[in-house]
Amino acid sequence: MTASLLSAAAPASPGAVLLLPGLCSTPDELLHLQSALRRSGWHVSAPHIAGYSFDADRDSQRASGFAQWVDRVCAEFERLKAQHGTVLLAGISAGAALALAAVARLGKAVAGVVLMSTTLRMDGWSVRRSRWLLPLALYTPIGLLWRYRERAPYGVKNQRVREWIEQELKDRRISRAGCAAIGVGHLREYDRLRRAVRRSLDRVQCPVLALHAREDEVASLSNIDLLANGIKHAPLHTVVLENSYHMISIDNDRRQVAEETIEFARTVAQGRAPSTPTES
Repeated sequence: MTASLLSAAAPASPGAVLLLPGLCSTPDELLHLQSALRRSGWHVSAPHIAGYSFDADRDSQRASGFAQWVDRVCAEFERLKAQHGTVLLAGISAGAALALAAVARLGKAVAGVVLMSTTLRMDGWSVRRSRWLLPLALYTPIGLLWRYRERAPYGVKNQRVREWIEQELKDRRISRAGCAAIGVGHLREYDRLRRAVRRSLDRVQCPVLALHAREDEVASLSNIDLLANGIKHAPLHTVVLENSYHMISIDNDRRQVAEETIEFARTVAQGRAPSTPTES
């Protein structure tokens, strides 16, 4: 068979998905989803975002302003849009907020956005009651010596995955669940980002899929309520997962996360809104 016939027989790519992992993390958080999307024919981009992503070349992670994070995502979107036409965004945790910030700016140019474990409000069951003191750490000199350190359950309900993460963090500064410690600079800029996103939800104009674990220990289902109340000009479809904690992309429900994402991407690429009603 000639090369031209092989080319003609190959199915056209449905488009591209721009993946955004969590704060000070790497695309390893989304490896299962990346693989599933690629098997379904999607082009996947998970760009390094200076001052947001974990930088293995630096001993100390330095944060940049959240507006620069949004600029980088929008620039990558425009690059993908020129090459692939149909482009979706998908983010987890802080990456979900970053995706929302970009979508609010890009408008209807985005085919759709997938939000995993959206964290606009940190009110999950493992968050300490002293969280109201967090602004003191973020916006006063007290925070100069403070870092957020990952601790069990590491956003994961699956015991075997949790043990694997613990072992990774003994050997290196980063695991598939994220960075071992996040400095106050990153957290302060993320706090500013999520506040800005909450003010701009009514500017979201593309279909939204929100995936959230009922037992999310970082961000409760109240975050879904925030989305439902704030997104007024776009269809919102939510799926509540029953067997995971915060890191749904690597936990027990990871296959469902991939399946729901691919079905949603296929639907919006065909110009249709999600066919099932919002769940709660």
